[in-house]
Amino acid sequence: MTAWAPPPSRAAIALRKRGLLALYGAASGPVPPIEVQELNRNGSLFLTRPNLDHHVETREELEWRARELFEWLARGELTIDVSRRYRLSEARQAHEDLAARRTSGKLLLIP
Repeated sequence: MTAWAPPPSRAAIALRKRGLLALYGAASGPVPPIEVQELNRNGSLFLTRPNLDHHVETREELEWRARELFEWLARGELTIDVSRRYRLSEARQAHEDLAARRTSGKLLLIP
């Protein structure tokens, strides 16, 4: 299964002034080059290519961030959209539904 995403220069056109384009993951393959001046021309745009390793560098930081995340969930400050739940025995169907784009939101495999 592959994902498609427009090249950064095309995606930047959809942003408003001072918008942020975050290139996350690599499902669409390598990120093509972008002319830095396009960020200025299109409205002082920001571009980032985050990497989890740069945001969680130590075990302590991982535990802190995880604890904070679960506290937000417990207080209802953060919700997660789970669109479908599959029994573990239905994992094949879950993958087929993903590949056929019959899903949106999060999918859960239940043991």
